Amino acid sequence: MCLLSAAAVHAEEGSKIAFVSSERILREATPAKTAQTKIEAEFSKRDKDLQDLAARLKGMADKLDKDSAVISESERIKRQRELSDLDKDFQRKQREFREDLNQRRNEELAIVLERSTKAIKQIAEAEKYDMVFQEGGVYVSPRIDITDKVLKILNK
Repeated sequence: MCLLSAAAVHAEEGSKIAFVSSERILREATPAKTAQTKIEAEFSKRDKDLQDLAARLKGMADKLDKDSAVISESERIKRQRELSDLDKDFQRKQREFREDLNQRRNEELAIVLERSTKAIKQIAEAEKYDMVFQEGGVYVSPRIDITDKVLKILNK
């Protein structure tokens, strides 16, 4: 951050500097929205299966609580074991789901960021910017924010 500040302070008079909000790109760009829709479709069945398994697990736990006073000790232990096994299975599937989802999201967002970088370079070269910053900084003047231009290219 100190280097960035020093660079801004020592920028040659007449230098042309711009800023792009990656966060806005990932939220508003058509390719980012398309990627999100694609990921949701890809993972919707697994998500529903997990929700169904969670409901089944809750139903079993509620039934065990309700029946525990009237069932034998051996039956209670058997049901607790089944519940424990199902819970372990659920936890494993949930962890795998999150890991797979994060990996796919990262893959798709990397593609969007790569396209964004190309758009930024295109704008920088066409409009003769000396430097384009992404994120960072406590304050960025709207005067140097070219995020809308990048979004325009990405949303074509």
